[in-house]
Parts: sequence; C-alpha cells; structure tokens
Amino acid sequence: MKDMPNLLLIFMILFSTCLGWSQSNEKKQDEDGTIFSGRISRLNGPAKLARIRTDFANIKFLNRKDRVEFWNETYPERRCLALIEGRTNDYFLIRIPQYDTCIRKVHFTSGTYLHFESPDLENSIKIAKELIEILLKKRLAMNAKKTRHQRELDGYVEKVDVVNKRYEILRQKLEIEWQKELASVEEDKAVSFTEFKSSEARVNEIDTKIETYRVEDHNLKLDRWSLDPALYIRK
Repeated sequence: MKDMPNLLLIFMILFSTCLGWSQSNEKKQDEDGTIFSGRISRLNGPAKLARIRTDFANIKFLNRKDRVEFWNETYPERRCLALIEGRTNDYFLIRIPQYDTCIRKVHFTSGTYLHFESPDLENSIKIAKELIEILLKKRLAMNAKKTRHQRELDGYVEKVDVVNKRYEILRQKLEIEWQKELASVEEDKAVSFTEFKSSEARVNEIDTKIETYRVEDHNLKLDRWSLDPALYIRK
C-alpha cells in the first residue's frame, strides 16, 4: 500500500510522456501537412457519406479514392477509415464503409469537428514538395538567364545611345561639310554670274560696234510692188 503513491506517480509520468510524445508527433505531422481538420456540414447515412467543410490549404492534393483516417479530438485514439469521393475549394466528400460502427466509435454527427490524416495525402504532398524543389531550381536557373538577358537589353540601350552620339557627331561634321560645299557652289555661281554679265556686256558692246561699222552690200533696194517676183525692181 505504501508503494501505491509511487506507482501512481510513475504512471502519471509515463502518461504525460506518452501524451507529450503523441502531441509532439501530431504537431510535427500537422506542420508537415499530413493532419488537417474540418467540420461535418452534412451526413447521408444510407449512402454512408459525409460532407466536410474545411479551410485546409492543401485540400487541392486530395484525390478521389484517397484513404483518410478521421477521429474526434476528444478521443484521439479512436479512428475510422474513409475514402475521398470528391472535393471543392472548401468542402470534401468522404464515404465511410463502416458508417454505423464509426458513429459509435468516433461519436460524430452534423457539426462535429474532426481531425483527418491521409497517407495518400502525405505521399501527394511529398511528391509536390519534390516537384517544388525541381521547379525552384529551374526558376533559379531561368531567373539567372532572365537577369543576363536583362543586362544585355540594358546594354543594348547604352549601345544605341553610344551609336546615336557617334553618328550625331558625324552628322554635325557632315552638316558643316554640306554647308561649306553649298557656300562654295554659291561662290562659284556668283563668280560665274559676274563673268556672264561681263561677257554679255562685251557682246552687246561688240554688237553695237558691228552695227556702227556695218557696210551695206547693195546700194539699190528691192521694191516688191508685184506679187510676181519677175516684176520686182530695184530703185
């Protein structure tokens, strides 16, 4: 009898340890996304169906025919098996093969808050995480490629600016040469015009002198008094 308090103390320590391990394990599973919760929104006894409302973020990984175990948080050691029949963003539908037995075992009804665990879900999440790792590596590689191309594009902008500046300088030089050539042409035109006017004046002067010193070849002028050339006379 004297040993009863000691045995009770040992039992309580073992119970606390097991409970702590169970809670720690459940917490780890919850962090891994293998345990989730939901509330029964509707039951269909004859069809052995239950519709569950949940805010579980990873519900998208639940597939039809996936196996799930569920239990009442009041009796965590009493679990039942169900199969996923369908899901939406906020609800999933399960079929409970041993429906009547599970009602007595888990004690659930409409509005009951339940916990769920699925080995198929765990496997789907594991595959998704592996895929995420692959996608992250691909994203890292593609992001590095994108950054390189971005630097190249930025470099093209700078190159275009350099080309524009270089050809602007060439354009200015060409503009100066163009204006010089035009000025030279205008200068040549002015000289040619001056020489043209000088030559024209000399031609006019010579024409005047020619008229002044012109000698007539005939002293008599032909009088065309008749339409018949044979009757023309000089007088």
